[in-house]
Amino acid sequence: MRWSQAFIPTLRDDPADAEAVSHRLLVRAGYIRQLMAGGYSILPLGQRVRAKIMGIIREEIDGIGGQELLLTALHPREIWEKTGRAETMGDILFSVTDSRGGSAILGPTHEEIFTTIATELTSYKQVPQLWYQIQTKFRNEPRAKGGLLRVREFTMKDSYSFDVDTDGLDVQFDRHFAAYQRIFERLGVIAVPVEASSGAMGGTDSIEFMVPSPAGEDDVAHCKACGYAANVERATSTLPAIPDEPGPSVPERFPTPGVKTILDLIEFDGGAPAERQIKTLVYVLDGELTLVLLRGDHDLQEQKLLDGTGTVEARPARPDEIRELLGADAGSLGAVGVIGPRILADDQLADRTNMVTGANLDDHHLRGVDIQRDIEVTGWLDLRAVKVGEACPSCGEALEIFRGIEAGHIFKLGTKFSVALGAMVLDADGAAVPLVMGSYGIGIERNMAAAVEMNHDDDGIVWPVSIAPYEVVITVVKVDDEATMIVADRLYDDLNDAGIDVLLDDRDERPGVKFNDAELIGIPYRITVGPRGLADDIVELSERRSGERTDLPVGEAVEMIKAQVESRK
Repeated sequence: MRWSQAFIPTLRDDPADAEAVSHRLLVRAGYIRQLMAGGYSILPLGQRVRAKIMGIIREEIDGIGGQELLLTALHPREIWEKTGRAETMGDILFSVTDSRGGSAILGPTHEEIFTTIATELTSYKQVPQLWYQIQTKFRNEPRAKGGLLRVREFTMKDSYSFDVDTDGLDVQFDRHFAAYQRIFERLGVIAVPVEASSGAMGGTDSIEFMVPSPAGEDDVAHCKACGYAANVERATSTLPAIPDEPGPSVPERFPTPGVKTILDLIEFDGGAPAERQIKTLVYVLDGELTLVLLRGDHDLQEQKLLDGTGTVEARPARPDEIRELLGADAGSLGAVGVIGPRILADDQLADRTNMVTGANLDDHHLRGVDIQRDIEVTGWLDLRAVKVGEACPSCGEALEIFRGIEAGHIFKLGTKFSVALGAMVLDADGAAVPLVMGSYGIGIERNMAAAVEMNHDDDGIVWPVSIAPYEVVITVVKVDDEATMIVADRLYDDLNDAGIDVLLDDRDERPGVKFNDAELIGIPYRITVGPRGLADDIVELSERRSGERTDLPVGEAVEMIKAQVESRK
């Protein structure tokens, strides 16, 4: 492509609303343009990067036995109602109504639709199957921001495995895990595999691939010593045991005027340190008022509560609901003697004695509380949020927490969708069994943005060769010099013939403008052709990442550049 004929609308200034580096650079360098909140048009440079990302993904998924399909993005609502996700994912669904009043959903994901196709499988002899597509998804994202990182319309590779048992699922899951690691390596992205919550997808295990970046919206607990990594929605840590004294035979009530918080009770004369307090929260879980108990110095990780209870809809109880249930306002709440509502307690409270909690009487607390003796706990769960510096559950070293971009996610779905939609096969004994499924997603545009987040400098994008829109840009210093243009044109043709993606900057612009644009859009290699060098029969090769410059004889330039490019793919 000749730059003079290309549509590469670079900008001098950053977009005013850009916070993420990738958002700023992809707009400035002419890769994307925003049409509305969460909606972006992909311009020619961006489309070339996108196509290369898709090509890498196709190669790797085909390599583990994937078969590519293309399913409709428009889904009948009744299919989603059969799996219950019309309700559980209702807040992110885009719905449309046709001319006859029928309701449909613009697909945010395709588990239901692939499972419907899988109902045509009838025998264990037809599995395993691995199907995938690269398809547009739609999600009613309430906080669309960060350029391509959080949008309402995007492209995803989603693959689905079908097996007759969990052993087969494990094989497919492990193959995807390895394939994803190869994909991210080829994309020039460092993606840390972490344990994750399956959320509305359901199933058993899931792993996210997280790219460390301040632009991310997920927090990951990570141990540098052993490599343990988990989304904070799933992370655990090891805490030192706290020795307890037996305490009194029954809890003792005492006045605490003005005490409304954990900190107030720490500072109150006759109060208690946070680790000796029981924090009582009241939630409404699928319409049911529920008490949630944690140690005073611990915070609730709400996703753990949802996952542990299988809750679809959750919210903190309103003040009027709390008073009607417990007879007191927040700050004086406790679970001692409470009968009726479900009481869920964090594992760190197990067997604790001589604790302090609210008395369900305003401005009063109880001391000497024995969890097992005084509270009717109906369920024990890991509910607390892990904190920086706590001990790794695997090796005991201190955990760190980093922000990350979710670049991919793989799930063991099990039989949730196959049971709901009737995807059954006959096993070796002739019995009908539901297909055991896995789901594996990776965002195309999100990985374009993640690659920029990891590969940039003060001058612009620094694309890995594997996904750069062009591998080489030829910068012509003087386009009005006939001898210079003859050499530049010959290099351009020869590089194209050698299979190199090359952009010829033949614009009538100052060299500084051309150099700056080449840096901004991030082409890995630049060949500078000008009268001064050609007087000595040389051109200059500049590597974008290192900044290293090398003089090449004109006659040897193509082969030397081809070798450089191929060594970096």
